Amino acid sequence: MSFLTIAVVVVHVLVSALLILFILLKSGRGGGLSDMFGGGAISTMSGSTVVEKNLDRLTVVTGVVWTLTTMILSLRLT
Repeated sequence: MSFLTIAVVVVHVLVSALLILFILLKSGRGGGLSDMFGGGAISTMSGSTVVEKNLDRLTVVTGVVWTLTTMILSLRLT
């Protein structure tokens, strides 16, 4: 394996862990772990909080990076 392949695998593993973390932090119907960071009762009055919007953005960006690293690995390992 070349250095580039090892680097992409390391990035892929880190991004996978972040993606799992961000998905677990997202609030579902009954609230989630994001309530600990400022969600709570405010989100029921005004829709969604800034924390939830930023968490959504981070989740999307992490998902795109995960998809790109998956495609790069599939091309490098075939």
